[in-house]
Amino acid sequence: MIVSSSWRGKRYAVLGLARTGVATVRALVAGGADVTAWDSNADRREGIEGATIADLDTIDLARFDALVVSPGVPLNTHPLAAKARAAGVAITGDIELFAEARAELPPHKVVGITGTNGKSTTTALVTHILKQAGIPALMGGNIGLPILAQAPLPAGGVYVLELSSYQIDLTHSLDCDVAVLLNLTPDHLDRYDGFAGYAASKARLFAMQSPAHEAVIGIGDVPSAEIARSLSARAEHLTKIAPGVCLDQSRWPSLQGPHNAQNALAAIAVAKVLGVDEATIDRALESFAGLPHRMEKVGEVHGVAYVDDSKATNPESTAPALGAFPRVHWIVGGRAKGDDLDACRPWFDHVVRAYTIGEAGARFAAILRDVMPVEEAGTLATAVERAAQAAQPGETVLLSPAAASFDQFRDYEHRGQAFRDAVGALA
Repeated sequence: MIVSSSWRGKRYAVLGLARTGVATVRALVAGGADVTAWDSNADRREGIEGATIADLDTIDLARFDALVVSPGVPLNTHPLAAKARAAGVAITGDIELFAEARAELPPHKVVGITGTNGKSTTTALVTHILKQAGIPALMGGNIGLPILAQAPLPAGGVYVLELSSYQIDLTHSLDCDVAVLLNLTPDHLDRYDGFAGYAASKARLFAMQSPAHEAVIGIGDVPSAEIARSLSARAEHLTKIAPGVCLDQSRWPSLQGPHNAQNALAAIAVAKVLGVDEATIDRALESFAGLPHRMEKVGEVHGVAYVDDSKATNPESTAPALGAFPRVHWIVGGRAKGDDLDACRPWFDHVVRAYTIGEAGARFAAILRDVMPVEEAGTLATAVERAAQAAQPGETVLLSPAAASFDQFRDYEHRGQAFRDAVGALA
């Protein structure tokens, strides 16, 4: 694991004992810190070694050096966050702890990738390119294993971090050698003071950077372009990714569609900054296998393709998936992040029929009913069954929910697996 001697003798309160929280506790304990940890889920409190388990609501937080919280803890509403601020206690996360540990790691570089959509694909693609170039690399943050749980890279390695706005909010000193902003559209607005607050959170990734380090920014939307303009003084250390650049994506089977063109351009820019030659980049783009639950074909039954795009948790992420297939039976719904599906509207003519599920099912059905046939299926299993009955050979049944999964599933991965299981039952 990754540890720092700077933690020795300090006292940390850790809130949340899911995968990231457990990794954080283990790293802090290994670094010689005094750790008190808590999770409201009793099952998660079992088997935590080296830490005191105690309800942090009942403890004076002023005695701690920092409160370490998981990214899922809403800093704007959680009472423990307010309690820590009142006590003058720093609130931090595992990415900041990684930043503190960097000084003791073998010489390395860090790539930080953020944006509303495309973060995971771009993070995985950059990591794949680096490995194809023979550069030691691992990915962490909002993807893969928690960063503190991974073994340090040898000298010359590159840590590729997918960073959500929540993780950036908990980070104060991460100086990325390359920082990437892919795009900005409204998301997670329940955690911020409007869209401007959300955009400001993303922009902090660049504020933490040394000015001589590299920034890569997609300028296909106005808020991202404004952030790029604010960094114009960086001159040759700023790379802008413009939309509509012509690329031959036919050779990249897992990087289809305009959204993946942007992801590829960003990854190419990062790889070039890190010294990877163009021939290696080309080979890596061709061999990239893509990500589970992101436009992943999981089966074909009676000539109908079944595609899992469960990771599309907002309309902006769903729109490219609708655009990628000419005749779609669209499974949509879950816990909505907004009141509309406007971002998907340019591709409504690709939809043969929609099947709505989850909390947003009735609302989405009302939005769609005037422009396409709609069934309120309610559950994912029912939606797959109905779509299978209606779909014709050559058409695609697409799970691309444009909504979060938490109304009916643990997370988008659980939802995607449920879709795969339902498709398997058809066969």
